Amino acid sequence: MKRRKFITKYAYTPWYRTIRGVFAQLVLPFTIFQLIRTLFIPTVFDVLLLCVFIAIAVSIYFEIV
Repeated sequence: MKRRKFITKYAYTPWYRTIRGVFAQLVLPFTIFQLIRTLFIPTVFDVLLLCVFIAIAVSIYFEIV
């Protein structure tokens, strides 16, 4: 039985941590803006973009990515 290696967020390269930090700060305002826009002018593209932003926000919050 192999032993699992747990990867911490400090094991990533510095440029990846920087990009992830920038996305973590920007995804919430973009998601809120897209939600407001989707409520007023609902198009298929807006709904899909909102779903993508929500998926990114959830994955960053739960540290999946």
